[in-house]
Amino acid sequence: MLVLLIAIAFALITVDLRGGEQSPLDGARSGAASVLGPVENGVASAVDPVGNAISAVRDSGGRHDRISRLEQENAALKQKLGSEDRNRSRAHELDKLLKTAGAGGYGVKGAQVVAIGAAQGFSWTVTIDAGRRDGLRRDMTVLNGDGLVGRLTTVGPSTSTVLLANDPDFTVGTRLERSSELGFATGRGGGALNVQLLNGRAKVNKGDRLVTFGSREDKPFVPGVPVGEVTKVNRHKGDLTRTVSVKPYVGFTKLDVVGVVVQPPRSDPRDDVLKSKKPAKPRPAPTVTVTSTPSGNPSPRS
Repeated sequence: MLVLLIAIAFALITVDLRGGEQSPLDGARSGAASVLGPVENGVASAVDPVGNAISAVRDSGGRHDRISRLEQENAALKQKLGSEDRNRSRAHELDKLLKTAGAGGYGVKGAQVVAIGAAQGFSWTVTIDAGRRDGLRRDMTVLNGDGLVGRLTTVGPSTSTVLLANDPDFTVGTRLERSSELGFATGRGGGALNVQLLNGRAKVNKGDRLVTFGSREDKPFVPGVPVGEVTKVNRHKGDLTRTVSVKPYVGFTKLDVVGVVVQPPRSDPRDDVLKSKKPAKPRPAPTVTVTSTPSGNPSPRS
């Protein structure tokens, strides 16, 4: 049977080839195409998704690797961009710190805040990445480019704890910029300080600025470090002292780069650091007015 079928197939092929365009099998071929064409399309529609799925599964490993590689490159670019922004911010903070230290004549050891709070139980402290190995000792002044940050309370081999100036247990002697009135500033646990002036009749106004008065042998405080500006003056009630509210220059919730004063100034800078912080006064622009002459021609006058 198989041999017979093969012989018939060859015979039909021979007849078809010899007939050319006038092949007697064209009608049968057309009829078969009409019948089998829709079947072939249906089978192809059913089989193609399966083939595509098989190809997708086969290529999924390569796609996953490409996606992973792109995701890693994207993360690396984001990290690089964030690092550049952070480096620029630190460079700006360091530049301000060096300007403040230069204006006051302070020798400082730069450090970075690495933690907030400490095991000692202080409510407002930070930890910096410098310690005894860097020449630091207890009761050294800590500042940044804006002003007074605090003082060292605990010094370890490679880290130290800083008691911030806004802590309720913090106290520092102060001096008013113009009148040189002395007082004591204490923290209020937030973004403000209370300053008790020793002279109950001292003339003080909103916006007056204060610096540190300094301590004996410059420990724990060196003189001339900016503290803050007066925001509120309590009414005088005949007391021996007078209390004012002061907004510190330092933002204690966003500390990063700080400096520990390891070498005090040779002489008291007094208000020199504050003077270096004064913004340049804008020069008034010349004005031009136009007046009319008797002849009617305008004449400019400056």
